[in-house]
Formats: sequence, C-alpha cells, structure tokens
Amino acid sequence: MARSAGSTRKRAPGEGKASRRAGGARPERARPRAGTVALVGRPNVGKSTLLNALLGERIAITSHHPQTTRDRIAGILTVDRTQYVLLDTPGLHKPRNRLGQRMNDVASGTAAEADAVLFLVDVDPDPAPEVREEDERAFRSVPPGKPVVLVVNKVDRVKQKTKLLEVLAAYAKLYDFAAVVPISAKKRDGLDRLLAELGKLLPEGEPLYPEDDLSDKPVRFFVAELVREQILLRTRQEVPHGVAVTVDAFEEGKKLSRVALTVHVAKESHKGIVIGQGGKMLAAIGTAARERAERLLGQRLHLDIRVKATPGWFDDAGKLIELGYADDGLPPKNDSSRARARAGAAR
Repeated sequence: MARSAGSTRKRAPGEGKASRRAGGARPERARPRAGTVALVGRPNVGKSTLLNALLGERIAITSHHPQTTRDRIAGILTVDRTQYVLLDTPGLHKPRNRLGQRMNDVASGTAAEADAVLFLVDVDPDPAPEVREEDERAFRSVPPGKPVVLVVNKVDRVKQKTKLLEVLAAYAKLYDFAAVVPISAKKRDGLDRLLAELGKLLPEGEPLYPEDDLSDKPVRFFVAELVREQILLRTRQEVPHGVAVTVDAFEEGKKLSRVALTVHVAKESHKGIVIGQGGKMLAAIGTAARERAERLLGQRLHLDIRVKATPGWFDDAGKLIELGYADDGLPPKNDSSRARARAGAAR
C-alpha cells in the first residue's frame, strides 16, 4: 500500500489525552482489544458515510444512488489500545440480478464472520413509531446470537425528540441489542459513545493490522472506485446502475504511477453520455478521480480511461468474474499489494 510521505495521523473520534486518577496515580492500562465489526443495513442509510466519519477519512465512495457500495471495504481504526476493523458492506435489498444477489451474499457473509455487527437504520424528519419493513427484512441477514449494536442515523433531522424516543423504543424490541445508539454520521454526533459500545464487544488481543493502516484494499481498488464515484455523481437515470470499472494495467513508479482503466457501461448509447461532447465529461471524471486518489494514496498518478459497452454484465456469471465481482468480497490473505493509505492523507 502506498504511504503518504510526511503525513501525520489525525486524532480519531473518542481519542483523547491520557488522564490521571485523583492523587496523581496512573490508571491501570486496559488490555488491548482488536476485532471486526460488520456495518449492515438496507441501502442509503449512511453506512459508508458512517465509516468515513469514524475514520476521519473518505475511503468509501458515496452517492445518492442506492447500491453504491458493491464490495466489503475494511476501514481500520486504532484508538488507544483498541483496534476496530470496520467492515462496510453493500445495502441489503431485493436483488434483481446476479450482481445484486452477490452483494447481498457479501453483506450477510461479512455479518456472519465478524466479531460484532453494527446494524444501521435511519429516521425521517417526521418518523412513525414503528420498525420499517425494509429494516426488518434486512435484519434477518444477521446471524442469531451475534452481538449487535443498533445505530439510528440522521437523528439531527428529527425536530420533535419525543417522536425519536418512540422510534428508538420500537426498534429496541426487534432484538436483544447490546446497545442502541442514536447518531448523526454527517455531523459526527454520537460517535464517541458508539465506539465505546463497540469496543466492549471486541475480543481481547493484539492489533490485527499496523496502527497506521487505513484499509486492507489494494491501491488499484481505490483508483477504480474513485473513477466509478465520479460517474455516479455526474450521470443520471439508468447509467450509474450499469457502470463497472476495471483496472487493466498498473505500472508503479517512484515519482508517477500509471493506471489503465476501462469503464464498462450497460448499453452502447451510454458510452456517449460518459464520454461527453468532445470527451469533456470523461476528462472531468478522470481529473476529479485522479485528484482524489492522489490525496488518498499519497502518490502521483496518471489515469488512462477508456469506455466500453458490456451489455448485461451485471446478470452474466462469466462477465461478473471478468469484472471482479465473482468472489466473496474478502481480500486475499497475505496480499503484499494491500494499500496502506496512512491516516491523515485523505481529504
């Protein structure tokens, strides 16, 4: 993974200076804890936004389109003597194709393997005091007996706090949750308490990753995702749902790394939309993605992007394999190419 030269680690949510007990005696050091936490929920409740807020870095792409997250993404946060490996997952939904089913499998599989689950829901500005049917359906993917923290997001939108309390009470009946934590991921409210509750559920043990690791994904993954993010932000209607980005070549250099990518679209007519008049849209996509990738990875990049029509790729098993969506979403073990973006490098 690329390291950002000269970058410094930013203080994480809930991380403060060590305190002393009355009389000047040093407190007994807590035993180290480390473990995995699966972020699970239906689409568009703010899982990726929450991951980014907890890390203090934008490693997961976000957009207003549902199913933006297609893979399991690990964000690594070390606070004092506790290391949280936060696993962002695709939103649980009714799949319409093979890609959708694969995304659901990644989410449910991650929940099954994690030490704890963070089940995320959100609330409307004027919420009804009941559990949404979509949330109840999504929760069925959480294995029975797994320790779960229920997190209710976007509480800043609710003006009448009595209604918020009614919503919290309704959801609390869904399961024997280890804790129920209201938050606003966007405003970073409630994150200290959330980390405290999650920390209680992690097993004692030494860190799973070096302290300054930010993610376990390889550099090429982030570059492809940031290109896809720009397409999601700049296109509308059916175009974003049929886009996939693959890395064809990655030439790493001391001063400049070159990356060749292909943007796959579902229809021939979508190529012109992504390329734009005179190539202006594709140039803007490439420039914005490159700038974000350079800040995240701490290295200069040159992106060579082409656009190709690959009809029906999202419902074709063979094409899913070619585009990298056939595995279980978990990283290969002992992968030396793992990106090691250093905390504080991305903004």
